[in-house]
Amino acid sequence: MSHSAETTAHGSVKSYLVGFVLSVILTGIPFWMVMSGHFGKSVLFYSVVSFAIVQIVVHLKYFLHLDFSVKGRMDTFAFLFTALIIVMVVGLSIWIIYSANAMMM
Repeated sequence: MSHSAETTAHGSVKSYLVGFVLSVILTGIPFWMVMSGHFGKSVLFYSVVSFAIVQIVVHLKYFLHLDFSVKGRMDTFAFLFTALIIVMVVGLSIWIIYSANAMMM
């Protein structure tokens, strides 16, 4: 069986370097914020969570090559469906364990 012409292309060296630099920056800023000790706990919490969400988007775009173009839409939907199932399994498992613990007490 031959390979089809519709195989997804990998990113270029430039896109990997951009993703790497953005990842380092998005890791370094929260690290500096925590280590400097100049910020309150609530500011640190929301900043770290915000930088983490942005870093997830960077990883999805530059390293996993997920996008909403016509070419990559199915891969993106498959990833989002998988993430939904994982969140549901973990979340519902925690809910069941918590409920069982509450009923035992």
